[in-house]
Formats: sequence, structure tokens, C-alpha cells
Amino acid sequence: MVELTEVELAAAERIFGDRLDLAKRYVEHLETSGIERGLIGPREVPRLWSRHVLNCAVVAELIAPNAHVADVGSGAGLPGLCLAIARPDLELTLIEPLERRVAWLEEVVMDLKLNNVEIIRSRAEAALGKVECSVVTARAVSALNTLAPLTIPLLDGHGELLAIKGRSAAEEIEKAAKIIRKLGGVSTEVVTAGADILDEPTTVVRVKVARR
Repeated sequence: MVELTEVELAAAERIFGDRLDLAKRYVEHLETSGIERGLIGPREVPRLWSRHVLNCAVVAELIAPNAHVADVGSGAGLPGLCLAIARPDLELTLIEPLERRVAWLEEVVMDLKLNNVEIIRSRAEAALGKVECSVVTARAVSALNTLAPLTIPLLDGHGELLAIKGRSAAEEIEKAAKIIRKLGGVSTEVVTAGADILDEPTTVVRVKVARR
């Protein structure tokens, strides 16, 4: 089992609180069956906490209480399962098109007894009308100009997209500005999450959507 460094443990305790054991069990799934079944690359094992789990979980601080969140392209549950563990008040719908990933997600959710998670095998565009949510999340799905048309329609005219991004966030916003406005985006900004917890805060593109 991958051990947390002192810095990672301190961050994990602040983020997950009394649900830290659940987060540890999730990481065990990632480093075993997650690698065996191709959801995570073996080289990522030493960085599972810092680069993946903690990086995703801090996004919870940007989400309002009791929100219904749709996570598009959930893959290995990043960020969807991290948010479900960190925030039991949230309702999470994980949207994932690949059967083997869906099967893995279902196994993990069952093992962790996460009763605030629903999993849908679907492409994002095919999930329209099947999901009610006020927040859509995505990580490592695609560039913002292709991600926006896949995610913003799920909000049905009201809510926000939280897309975890890297250093190219501002450039992606510039390229996607026109399509975001067309889809109902009224404001788009780069924000950070976990600034007081992580050495490297998570960069998030936040798009607020409202009917005009």
C-alpha cells in the first residue's frame, strides 16, 4: 500500500476528516485493481495521493452544500469518487461510457458503501434529460472548447461547470469563449482550490451558466 508522506497525511486529514479511512481504501483500489485493469498507469502509484486524490478532493470547497454533481468521464473516479468521499452531503452522478470502467466504479462504490453515488454508463451527450444537476465536473476529458458542449447542456440552463485544468487554463478559456457564451455561460474564470492545504493548489476553470 502506498504510504502518505507527512504533508499528504496532514492535507488528507483536513480534507476527509473522519472519512479518511474510506479515502485510503479507495486508493488501495486504485493501486491494485485500478492498475490491473488499466484505469491508472503504474507510474502514477507514488503520486496517487498528491497528484490525483488530493488534487481532486479539494475541488469540494468550490461546491455548495447538498448540491447534485454530475461528473463527466469519471474513469477511475477522479474527481467524482473523491468528492463523494470528502462530501457525503453531495449527490454524485458518475457518467462514464466505457463498460470496464463502469464495472470497476460499481465495485468500488459497493465496497466503500457510498450511498450518495449513482453510476450511468453513457456518453455525456446521451445523458441529457437523464441527469439533474447544479454542478458538472470534469478532469482530463478534453480541451475546454470540446468539453463545454459535452458538459454545459447537462446543467439545463442553470448551474456551473468546474473543469480541473493545468497551466493552459487561460489559453483554453480564450479559445472556448465563443462556444461557452453560446451555451449560456455568463462568466468564466480560473480559480484555485486547496491553496491553504496543498503545496500546489488545483487549477479549476469555473463557468457559471444562466438562462438569459
